[in-house]
Amino acid sequence: MDEIINKVAQSNLLTFDLEDYYVTGERMALDISDWLHEGIVLREKEFRDKAKNYDWEQYKDAYVALYCSSDAIIPAWAFMLISSYLIPHVKKVVIGNMESLETSIYQDILNNMDFSTFKDKPIIVKGCSKKSVPQNAYILAMEKLQPVVRSIFYGEACSSVPLYKKRKD
Repeated sequence: MDEIINKVAQSNLLTFDLEDYYVTGERMALDISDWLHEGIVLREKEFRDKAKNYDWEQYKDAYVALYCSSDAIIPAWAFMLISSYLIPHVKKVVIGNMESLETSIYQDILNNMDFSTFKDKPIIVKGCSKKSVPQNAYILAMEKLQPVVRSIFYGEACSSVPLYKKRKD
């Protein structure tokens, strides 16, 4: 009887799991539509008063997505004003939804990573994750990995999808 050989275990394929880089910490969203007159008009004095008297401490050490759920046109200074109050309390603040926030967090992580350890190696980017890994994080990973690796696959070692292979010159 032939011995069953686990070729996956013997391969030099490295797994790149974005979930390993997930930053823990509370994620919160702040909708400023409630700060607007009738949900659509920004009145500067009222807006500034609301910001000045708001309980910013509730966002302590959180990652915050700042957005407006109404169709109001919000001037840039309004988001800047709110962020000036948030910054001393939070780990990060972005304008956008929760996916934008997660993308920004991953962007910071991936932009500061040293990818040289993956040089000329075959890489598999793990697919399924239990944590909130945004689709953009996979694109960012591809952007960082592709210039240095030999090949990139997606999924699991036993059933992967080939995505990139460095050309032999």
